[in-house]
Amino acid sequence: MKSIEELEEILSKPTANLVEDIKKINGDILILGVAGKMGPSLAKLASRAIKDAGINKKVIGVSRFSDPKLRTDLENHGVTCIAADLLDDEALQALPETENVIYMAGKKFGTTGQEHSTWAMNAYLPGRVATKYKNSKIVVFSSGNIYPFVHYASGGALEETPPEPIGEYAQSCLGRERVFEYFSHQYNIPMLMYRLNYAIDMRYGNLLEICKMVNTEKPINLRSGHMNVIWQGDANEIAIRSLLHTSSPPKILNVTGPETISIRQVAEKFGKLMNKKPVFINEPEPNVLLNNASLCHQLFGYPTVSLLTMIEMTAQWVQQDGETLNKPTHFQEREGKF
Repeated sequence: MKSIEELEEILSKPTANLVEDIKKINGDILILGVAGKMGPSLAKLASRAIKDAGINKKVIGVSRFSDPKLRTDLENHGVTCIAADLLDDEALQALPETENVIYMAGKKFGTTGQEHSTWAMNAYLPGRVATKYKNSKIVVFSSGNIYPFVHYASGGALEETPPEPIGEYAQSCLGRERVFEYFSHQYNIPMLMYRLNYAIDMRYGNLLEICKMVNTEKPINLRSGHMNVIWQGDANEIAIRSLLHTSSPPKILNVTGPETISIRQVAEKFGKLMNKKPVFINEPEPNVLLNNASLCHQLFGYPTVSLLTMIEMTAQWVQQDGETLNKPTHFQEREGKF
């Protein structure tokens, strides 16, 4: 993979399963918070699937669109764009009614020192959105960060694992879920809580961060020595298809790849591909943040892009100095400070 255009082409290419499922989704699809890391490729994927299916359905993306080039790019891919600050209630209420909502709005980076705005975005806004869209189906992007650390050999936290969020960001993510859950009960809104960690794109993600550390011979801290990842294209497809699996009370769904990944082994693989010797510090602690997505794989099948393929593409991207978003995942954070 050698260009952003090639990456976007791969990320937005729908599978036959998505094309078939999008025919079953009644009505337009509204994406709130479309300008984030995953939103643009998700919107393009949905628009392309609708076109391939030969049906008449809108994909509507809402964001403040501080980058006008992003809005133009989305519109060129058939996405109807609306500029709005979702925390402005007048702007929120003016948004069109739709049968399907994918809620991607949220705040993570810069939480420390700005906790009040994180809570407003992650826990206050969901109540306003749920009230506005009480007649819609809603897929709510959440986070595996709401779970407690589990033993690396446990297979990861299940949907039934009681939440024990560490730090205010993770607590506010649980707040987001609980507020949506309340309104799901109140108005019988079909919902799905989409607990993701971590989506991989060549421009950001755990694998990119590890690869860059190997390439620059920066020490890799192994305290959190294991992780989960999933290709962003697969994660986006699952989010769209999840509109067919909403319920009230909300359905819970862990979303990630099938492997519990050793960070040491991943770094060593990058080292072989790039002719570098990884530098490690500390030893893995037994408990770490891990997600078990067995239910997701039962519903939607295994991801289409394998871990080894992601590693090889990431190494190539870093070696050719490909464009990155400079948005660290903080996947090694153990104290919950973002």
